[in-house]
Amino acid sequence: MFIQVIILTAGFILLVKGADWFVDGASEIAAKLRIPQIIIGLTIVAMGTSAPEAAVSISAALKDSAEITIGNIVGSNILNILIILGLSAVIAPLTVNPGTVRRDLPFLAAVSLLLPIQGQDGVIRLSDGLLLLALFAAYLIYLLLQAKRQPAQDSAKGKKLPLWKTLLLAAGGLAAIVAGSSLTVDSACAIARLLGMSERFIGLTIIALGTSLPELFTSVTAARKGNADIAIGNIVGSNIFNILFVIGLSALITPVPFAAAFRFDSIVAVAAALLLLVCCISAQKLQRWQGLVMLCGYLLYFMMIL
Repeated sequence: MFIQVIILTAGFILLVKGADWFVDGASEIAAKLRIPQIIIGLTIVAMGTSAPEAAVSISAALKDSAEITIGNIVGSNILNILIILGLSAVIAPLTVNPGTVRRDLPFLAAVSLLLPIQGQDGVIRLSDGLLLLALFAAYLIYLLLQAKRQPAQDSAKGKKLPLWKTLLLAAGGLAAIVAGSSLTVDSACAIARLLGMSERFIGLTIIALGTSLPELFTSVTAARKGNADIAIGNIVGSNIFNILFVIGLSALITPVPFAAAFRFDSIVAVAAALLLLVCCISAQKLQRWQGLVMLCGYLLYFMMIL
């Protein structure tokens, strides 16, 4: 038990420092290349912090255990919005980019709804996966075109380090986040089993939170540093990436089972995306009380699935 506690502590230290480096590196890259921070958040940061979900789901598909893919992705997407953005907003109100409200949040709600529609027959098939990947490619192309049309203003912040050092800082931060999340999940699961907790409880709590730890620490750190676009873009982009790329690629490897029990969770994921859109659409800002509503929403969901 003592060794596991030490490993858990080391994992959290890696997560905290890694998130700090990653956010600094990502914001520096955005400033140097004159790419809007929201685009960096929706692409590089989102894909980087979704590495654990992608690794778990794609590895499961390769090992003929694709049944865990939907639970991993849907559970993480719910947690990303209700817990991570909720907590980030409680720490510091987040100003939301108008383009995110008009474009990215409705798109997230749409792809979240597409998933249970595709899974109505109990499986995500090859044709479904191809559609998801095609949508992902189209979305990335659109973001790249937007970045070219609306370059960010140059900033003195982007002149602190050479570009190669900035890239190294971001890559090192991401590596520390992924390593820290792995250590944290493994040690937390070991502690939970030693304490006699059930596998179901471990899966619903520790594993779901564990694969979302990169998003959690990155978004909270970004919120604390005033980089709201990275905090919001990280979660919105991660959720889109999880559905379109991770499930899409998994379906190309093997048909992905969509159990009837996941329909409720998928509807909750759609409701969470719509809640985020409604919260941002009026004032284009995620305020502290709205963050508290999100946290309470996750607590209610958790009580319903126990």
